[in-house]
Amino acid sequence: MKPKYILASLLGVFFLMITSGCVDGIKFGDSFLEKAPGGDVTKDTIFNNPEYTRDFLWNTYSMLYYGLPYYWDGGVGQKMNTGMFETLSDCWHSHNSWDEVNREFYSGTYIPGNAGKFNYCGENVWQAVRAAYIFLENVDKTPDMSDAEKTRLKAEAKCIIASRYFDMFRHYGGLPIAKQSYNGTEGTYELPRATVEETVNFMVGLLDEAAPDLPWVLDESDRSNWDGRFTRAAAMGLKCKILVFAASPLFNSATPYCTTGDQKANEKHQTWYGGYKPELWTQCLKACKDFFDAVQQNGYYHLVQADGNTPGQYRAAFREAYSARGTTEMLISTRYKYQTYKGNWEDWNSKFVSEWNAFGGYTPTEDYMEMFPWKDGRPFNFEQEEKDNNLDNMFEDKDGNLTRDPRLYETMIVNNMRHSLNDNGNMSGRCEELWVNGRECGNGPQTESGQYATGFANNKFYMNKDDAKGRVNCWPYLRLSEMYLIYAEALAQTGDYEDAIKQVDIVRARVGLKGLKESMPDKNFDDKNTLIDAIMNERACELGLEDTRFFDMIRYRRADLFEKKLHGLRIYRQKDGKDYNYSYSDKVAGQEGWQATQPFNFRYEKYVLGNVARVWWTHFDPKWYLSAFPPTEINKGYGLTQNPGW
Repeated sequence: MKPKYILASLLGVFFLMITSGCVDGIKFGDSFLEKAPGGDVTKDTIFNNPEYTRDFLWNTYSMLYYGLPYYWDGGVGQKMNTGMFETLSDCWHSHNSWDEVNREFYSGTYIPGNAGKFNYCGENVWQAVRAAYIFLENVDKTPDMSDAEKTRLKAEAKCIIASRYFDMFRHYGGLPIAKQSYNGTEGTYELPRATVEETVNFMVGLLDEAAPDLPWVLDESDRSNWDGRFTRAAAMGLKCKILVFAASPLFNSATPYCTTGDQKANEKHQTWYGGYKPELWTQCLKACKDFFDAVQQNGYYHLVQADGNTPGQYRAAFREAYSARGTTEMLISTRYKYQTYKGNWEDWNSKFVSEWNAFGGYTPTEDYMEMFPWKDGRPFNFEQEEKDNNLDNMFEDKDGNLTRDPRLYETMIVNNMRHSLNDNGNMSGRCEELWVNGRECGNGPQTESGQYATGFANNKFYMNKDDAKGRVNCWPYLRLSEMYLIYAEALAQTGDYEDAIKQVDIVRARVGLKGLKESMPDKNFDDKNTLIDAIMNERACELGLEDTRFFDMIRYRRADLFEKKLHGLRIYRQKDGKDYNYSYSDKVAGQEGWQATQPFNFRYEKYVLGNVARVWWTHFDPKWYLSAFPPTEINKGYGLTQNPGW
């Protein structure tokens, strides 16, 4: 019999860890079983022991989405060969000529069958789905485990399925819906691709089923051993994240996103709802209100707040919000390895922190820098500040005080910022020399290459490298600040502009920014498009490199942003009105090249990025909004249709 299902992992023998052979080398979880029992392992072996049953679910958790590259063959090869989705947006650019971001996407050579942005037959999606169903089908057999615990664990398995489907949904649209595990002995494997509506209802239905059976927050013992488990708050929040994506113009519009090529998927509503449905925004809004009502009723969750009102303290609070597990802000987090900076080839620090940043794999654009406002919340505009002769103040003033949104310095390394930030918000160490021929950037901006190819460098998750040492590598799949911004978007889309602004202002206040109206009195926030643009800008600043900006551009069909040329910034140190582009590092008074620790006069040259050009700058094809299914899967005949244009 020829298998006709999605992938071998959904059809084959039991599961990766439950083979007919010895599993002595397998480790589960964080504080759990260090060594599984040897010998033949079957479902009966696992589900006849409550400890092994829990371990099985925890191993399934390990297959949740993790957005940071961590080692060469362990998944990053399936994410554009060390690339990240945000390097396809207008906020980040890759200068790694050898990654798939450049070789397939910037070049426009991606074709169906390639792994693409998110490998349909990889990324552990279907493995996780199958494992979760195996758990659901067998956990009731487990002796010496209470019905209450079984109910809770089944709810967690349902959340895992929903999250993994969403990971695929945002790349492909409607998907085949599996509602059981498959063992390879079934007579047929007909599983047609579902509509967008059916796929969304399936994910939301799982979360609705799961939420009442989950605790609102993990207790202390759970946080010690099982930190990262789904809670009711996580399930309710993920529902909102799914619904805001589904209600967006990519799927919810009067016309389908792509009208070229085979239209079968459009005709079957597998790529859109078949028209604009305002009730989708109403559904999203209700889910958001339900979530925040539950927060008000049950407590615990709130934004991580600064210990004071200095820029460094705001930075420290923001850093904890996106990078730390078990906080009052983190709703869903995943991790692969426990700590950074162990110095071997296959550790996260070696790949993400030390190497791929250094090669220019995650380079912030000048356009992104401009999205961050002044520290009081006023918009920053390069051209206006240039006219006003105020560019020397765009990162700090003459006394070394930070002048911009504190999130800017946590997201990217900019000229003259201090190297280190401790957990108390104290900034110290040398000043980063990002002018041409400065210590850090050298001639990177001139050759448009390396870590400082754009005149900036990534700091998100990188944390100036040294500050990342010893930290848990947490991927912030969903945090409370995003929930406020999802809520704001749903309110704006349903006409409640005042309340939408309030939600945005809550997020801005955490880093000391004034509210939207106070900061931008000339803006008409009674205009829906103006308000949506402000919300999208806030999402970019708050959630940089967290898989947000690229998907915001996708779900709003922002061809204009994909086609927009992007920029870098060359900075030239000045002395006596002339370029004097030497490092002051290790100089002492009286030596040539010595200056004060805060050289303050610079010349700025904004330039169009071109060393690695993007094909869609000259022509963006709407087919790129969704990925192509592998032809090998379509040819299996279980009911998969190709996305339009491919």
